[in-house]
Amino acid sequence: MKTRGEHLLLVIIAVVVLAFVLAPLFLMFATAFKADENQILRDFGNANAFWVWPSEMSLENFRQVLGNDTFPVLRYMANSVLIVVSIVVLGILVNSLAAYALARLVFPGRNILVIAVIALIIVPMESLAVPLLLMMNQVGWVDTYQAQIVPFIAHPFSIFLFYQFFAVLPKDLDEAAYVDGASRLQTYWKIVMPLSLPTIATVAILQSLEYWNAFLWPLMVTRGSDVRPISLALAQFFGTPPPIWGDVMAFSVLMSLPILVIYIAFQRWFIQSAIGSGVKG
Repeated sequence: MKTRGEHLLLVIIAVVVLAFVLAPLFLMFATAFKADENQILRDFGNANAFWVWPSEMSLENFRQVLGNDTFPVLRYMANSVLIVVSIVVLGILVNSLAAYALARLVFPGRNILVIAVIALIIVPMESLAVPLLLMMNQVGWVDTYQAQIVPFIAHPFSIFLFYQFFAVLPKDLDEAAYVDGASRLQTYWKIVMPLSLPTIATVAILQSLEYWNAFLWPLMVTRGSDVRPISLALAQFFGTPPPIWGDVMAFSVLMSLPILVIYIAFQRWFIQSAIGSGVKG
């Protein structure tokens, strides 16, 4: 009975926590599909704010957002896609190579480099923003895609995740590849990386989420809509009075949907890698 009671208590706690986590999502999606702004304001005071009846559903808010010439949503979203995809793809290559070198090569100072990578994880971006902005200004990269991509390709936490995985990967696989005539780079590309798919998925999800929602740095290095990401567009759209909540929530849905789709698609590998890192680390 005690075990059953504890199990029921854990289920109740999980349901309550899940409700708190999902409530903003339900509110956002429900409001985005309501065309009547007065109805939206009335529903904010009761449980109807988290639900939209089929008879009330409308795509009018999305049409207004996508048809707004002042805020070219598709252009902002294309900017974000270009920036995030570039960071993730180049970051996976660079960070995995660095982690493979730290895990497999023996050279003086290797342990110090590992400690430095771990230490860099706790350094906040805000403390580096001003010096980094000065560097971008010196090389003429202000208001460009390069300023939003190049500084973030090397990522300490991603290096650490790859290093954790490579450190527990049997070295017999490398030695067998060397016997067959493979070089170190061929071993990395054809043996190690295919086995690293869970870690790659984890890094891709975490980096996508981090840079898709980036706000401070794009605000500092961009001047107009040409290269600005969608996160800045949403803040500017919300700050334009008067706020029309249906349009704001529709804008939020358009911004959130790509990340939700990516996470749902790769959640199995993400969970597998997170559990494996917790057990082996």
